[in-house]
Amino acid sequence: MHIRGDHAEVVVGGRLDVHSAADARTVLHSAVDAGAGDLTLDLSELDFWDATGLGVIMGVHRRAGRAGRRLVLRGVPPQLQRLLVATRLHRILAIEGGLAAESLPRV
Repeated sequence: MHIRGDHAEVVVGGRLDVHSAADARTVLHSAVDAGAGDLTLDLSELDFWDATGLGVIMGVHRRAGRAGRRLVLRGVPPQLQRLLVATRLHRILAIEGGLAAESLPRV
């Protein structure tokens, strides 16, 4: 996993899973605490996340809300979009540009 950025925009790449969650949580919480306004989390370089990684994202979302900030996801890969829809988290998280139509449930 790699994370780069500042208090306004952070890029997360590689794998966000049980092995990298603690480091990711530390960096992302620091980004929330250090800034103001929206915090954009660019996931376009993310290859994989598991339930632990999703928990990190939700924890950052909650921390941002408590700090008067908003977490905005950008570049969410299609397989992760499907996970957000399946868990209904796409209704809670701010996702730049919305989700691709193919990730939404078919009626």
